[in-house]
Amino acid sequence: MIRSMKRIALLCFALLTIAAPAMAGELNLSVAASLKEVINELSMSYNTKHPATVFIKNFGPSGTLAGQIENGAPVDLFIAANNQWMDYLKEKNLVDGAKAKTFAWNSLVFAGTTTKKVASMKELLKLDKIAIGSPKSVPAGEYAMTAMTNAGIDKQLAGKLVMAKDVRECLMYAELGEVDGAFVYRTDALLAQKAKLLFDVPQKLYPRVTYPMALTVKAAQNEEAKAFYLFLLGAEAKSVLQKYGFILK
Repeated sequence: MIRSMKRIALLCFALLTIAAPAMAGELNLSVAASLKEVINELSMSYNTKHPATVFIKNFGPSGTLAGQIENGAPVDLFIAANNQWMDYLKEKNLVDGAKAKTFAWNSLVFAGTTTKKVASMKELLKLDKIAIGSPKSVPAGEYAMTAMTNAGIDKQLAGKLVMAKDVRECLMYAELGEVDGAFVYRTDALLAQKAKLLFDVPQKLYPRVTYPMALTVKAAQNEEAKAFYLFLLGAEAKSVLQKYGFILK
């Protein structure tokens, strides 16, 4: 009898231990890869005042993240690198579109380790290999393809393009010298160790790089998710965004 009671007590303790993480404020974030440093720093800062909050972070191309949400991934907050993928989820009623906000803006640049003089879109024709994010899922790649098309050089560069899974992989290819250069965001170029920012892509050639942010419909009534969402709209978040080179207006 005593032995049975001990077993029951141990079982109850084990169940409580397993349940403990779920009782904590667990927040699942799906965020564009180019915001990795910003979100890591802000979530760490948030934890100093809310130590019970557990962040599960998923960084990647916006299209892939949107697809995961559509397929039922447990996501509370989504930050994309363009409006297209946020609008896609709004149409499917998977995010709280009415309260979606713009988190920040960015700009497209070309960076690399090539020794050739490359200071404009036309001069890209001198290069052999250029990395871009896959336009079907990576906003940076879509912005880059639009810029090349509007500059009238897309067909001439078609055979030189190396597709990457996200903008950070583009930067990695440029850093390692596996390509002559890559289309990345200005904020990525600022993090580069070897690749240099060779030129800014003229804004007239592509839509403004926009980071919309929204809670998923499932998280819209989650007080902890709403609290972190408001934190990301506050002064500290703006300060961190500026530190990493993001544009706030």
